Amino acid sequence: MEFPVRCFTCGSVIGHLYEPYKASVADKKPEATLDELGVDRYCCRRMFMSHVDIVPNVLRYPRV
Repeated sequence: MEFPVRCFTCGSVIGHLYEPYKASVADKKPEATLDELGVDRYCCRRMFMSHVDIVPNVLRYPRV
């Protein structure tokens, strides 16, 4: 599943922050990265912390 454009709970736009989050989380802790990006709400932070990128796994299977 791709990263959602909006937070499911509050509706804030967070989709544009996912690529910088992914790039920065390799160097730092996720909490520090979210603080730098300005993601303050718990519901929005949950969207980043709990996201699992399964697109590469799905693309392995041919379409029927």
